[in-house]
Amino acid sequence: MTAKSGRGAAFWNSDLVYSFRRSPVAIISTLVTVILVLTAILAPLIAPHNPFDPSTLNLMNGFSQPMQPNAFTGETFWLGTDGQGRDIFSTILYGMRISLFVASLAVLFAMVLGVTLGLIAGYVGGWVDTIIMRIADVQLTFPSILIAMLISGIARGFTPVQYRDEVAIWVLIIAIGLSDWVQFARVVRGTTLIEKNKEYVQAARMIGRSRGAIMLWHILPNVLNPVLVIATISFALAIIAEATLSFLGVGAPPTEPSLGTLINTGRDFLLSGEWWILLFPALTLLALALSVNLLGDWLRDALNPRLR
Repeated sequence: MTAKSGRGAAFWNSDLVYSFRRSPVAIISTLVTVILVLTAILAPLIAPHNPFDPSTLNLMNGFSQPMQPNAFTGETFWLGTDGQGRDIFSTILYGMRISLFVASLAVLFAMVLGVTLGLIAGYVGGWVDTIIMRIADVQLTFPSILIAMLISGIARGFTPVQYRDEVAIWVLIIAIGLSDWVQFARVVRGTTLIEKNKEYVQAARMIGRSRGAIMLWHILPNVLNPVLVIATISFALAIIAEATLSFLGVGAPPTEPSLGTLINTGRDFLLSGEWWILLFPALTLLALALSVNLLGDWLRDALNPRLR
């Protein structure tokens, strides 16, 4: 019991927790992120309606204004409805699930690919390092969103038309992941170049451990701090990238709309006076991306020993 209490006290008084408790921005951004993520995960339980179930829609509820009874049915919707009578609050919750799902898997894919290539480039060196880093340099000359659009376009071109909507989400994940692995690879490579010359790595070599074992069990744990920071910031960028691609019509399909798809749909009604169809999904995207980004900025500063 005493040992557990001691570990708990040590954690509570650690530099990271102390920095978190002293940062109002970190606390607020964490609360906003947790609330948005939980509401997205629990959307089937929280949402008043299933906006993608045609049997629950009533066209008479179309274009209902927020918090005002519909003139025909008398129903009231918190954030209004769109032209098909879909509850905007429910569509935001379900759309946010798609955005978070795509961003999470895209960052995970980019992290695994970038960390693997960075470890190999930094530890093996030579022509392997040269090839990997030159590919990374070439990719950095292009905006990541253009890389994602290019990859998405190529994948769609090779996919039969009847299957495009079914694989659109996975194409989106791969496109964003392949456009974002470079940051992970460059940081891990730089850290690996430093770590591989330290005594513990030389000792592992002397006892006959393989290259793969050394990279996985000795070097990788020592490069995770910057990887965690990059992953948090990349998560916010992935959310924006997904929304951008969906807004441009090359992302999530209409049958599984994300926040970007909802914003694209709302744009068509903005000039006709139905402002809420665009405003509320856009504000949700802004709150989600901003809170995650601020949390990543705090984490970067908190894990930087030079700023302690």
